[in-house]
Amino acid sequence: MEFPAPGDEGFARADPSAVGLDPAAVEDAVEFHLTTGTPPEQVAYDFSNQEPWDESEGELGYTLGPMPDRRGGPAGLILKGGRLVAEWGDTRRVDHSFSVAKSFLSVVAGVAWDRGLFELDGRVADSEGHADDGGFDSEQNESITWRHLLQQTSEWEGTLFDRPDSVDRNRGVGKTGGPGKGEGRDLEEPGTHWEYNDVRINRLALSLLRLWAKPLPRVLAHEVLDPAGATRTWEWHGYHNSDVEVEGRTMRSVSGGGHWGGGLWASARDLARAGHLLLAEGRWEGTRLLSADWVERAIEPCPENPNYGFLLWLNTDRTLWPSAPESAYAMLGHGQNVVWVDPEHDLVVVLRWLALSDDREGREDLPNQDRFLRRLLDGV
Repeated sequence: MEFPAPGDEGFARADPSAVGLDPAAVEDAVEFHLTTGTPPEQVAYDFSNQEPWDESEGELGYTLGPMPDRRGGPAGLILKGGRLVAEWGDTRRVDHSFSVAKSFLSVVAGVAWDRGLFELDGRVADSEGHADDGGFDSEQNESITWRHLLQQTSEWEGTLFDRPDSVDRNRGVGKTGGPGKGEGRDLEEPGTHWEYNDVRINRLALSLLRLWAKPLPRVLAHEVLDPAGATRTWEWHGYHNSDVEVEGRTMRSVSGGGHWGGGLWASARDLARAGHLLLAEGRWEGTRLLSADWVERAIEPCPENPNYGFLLWLNTDRTLWPSAPESAYAMLGHGQNVVWVDPEHDLVVVLRWLALSDDREGREDLPNQDRFLRRLLDGV
């Protein structure tokens, strides 16, 4: 396995045929993406008009953090064994990654776990920096563990940065059927119910900030992305009202998605480095940035949602990507922002702005992610 040299120009190129890929299959996959890119009108940066609680709650409809002025077009790249075999669109463009940021929270948490800063099944309330936090004092929240937050099974209840957890209850991501987003639901015991909830993700980000006692973008840069040779063009934002005091200093807590603004903005090339780090089980050349133990735990299926690990999407029983190996997993974000990792085939694929699905094959239920991967993997 090779590792790209630092910077945008550090990717060694290889002809697909030289690394065991059929060039025609690679070309077919790339052409598919270029012709099924997300239409600009399909992905709005401002989510405020999509919230069911806008009209009743007034100011809660406004975004809280910055958003890019505009987004780019379809772009992506394919790494095989760390070598760049295909690239299309503007892979250097810094663009919003949406919920890919959640997976970066998993990486930051993994570095903390490697240092012994928390135990997975330890209560968050008992962790360093949380004595006066108040976020885990209630009867509902006091038993929440780090594992619960990382698997999105915490059922944390409360309001954070002007957003109540109830706004994302019953959110449809990763589910079928049931009541709609924002509709009432009685809370379950922590660890017993899976729900994709950005307020709770932001609670995890705040808890990690208190644990590290330093801004998470600094942790990510110094501990992970700088050693992995990433550029310094990426940004990780919080909200205008997410400043908190940590050990007597004011720090901004970042958001784990773009739901109300903020979030992680990065280039496809820098995202590919993060995917390659996971493919290498936390190693970058001769340096261990993340333990193999953490990577292994992060891709263990959550009992409440077998297609989810520690903020990573899994392919358990090949249900997310029928054309791909069960061992494949991914960082996923709105707009079909994808960092896909395939250990079996030594592949990392980054996709930006792929349309969710279409009916060109008479199968509207088959997502375009799998259509792209089927074309690529046909050439392995």
